[in-house]
Amino acid sequence: MSLRIQRQAGGGPLRGLECMRIDDGWFSDLRLDGLKVAAAYRWPGPVHEGGGVVQGFIDSDANPAQVDALGTILGGGEQEPTTVFNIYGATIAKELPPIFAPIDFGSDIEARTGWFRIEDQLALELEPIRNPVTGLAHRARIVLLEGFEFREAEVASATFTSGGEIRMHRQSRYGALWNAAYGPHGIIDP
Repeated sequence: MSLRIQRQAGGGPLRGLECMRIDDGWFSDLRLDGLKVAAAYRWPGPVHEGGGVVQGFIDSDANPAQVDALGTILGGGEQEPTTVFNIYGATIAKELPPIFAPIDFGSDIEARTGWFRIEDQLALELEPIRNPVTGLAHRARIVLLEGFEFREAEVASATFTSGGEIRMHRQSRYGALWNAAYGPHGIIDP
């Protein structure tokens, strides 16, 4: 599940949150199943212009070897330059020290609902987009045949809050949920 960047009305910095749960994963022979990672981001302008700040969060259930593996993966250390972690990583000018905490996470991609919470640091709720006239749930999908983050995602309405150095509170913003398998060359197609 992921929530991506939002520009404030009238311009200003771009900010966003994301959270990922590893359902079935490994680094070499080290299993990473069930671990979660999250991040809060801020860029002074368009993402591709760089200058970003990121605050990473790592599941407190991760042991030291898993923390090292996640750091290598998320830092793009074992991936080609055209993969999601390297692309976003190249836009970051300042990385705040990671926070180790329990990450509560849940999602139902088909229902377009999800949530994650990290103590008093981050909170996100996703629900279906509502038709402004009828109030009924509305379905929208993003399909990117050559996407580097995902191939297909369900769009949702997000309410989120972040504390710490990257503070924000937003309601009814873009959110997206997806499943993806990542490897050293990017997305692994089924």
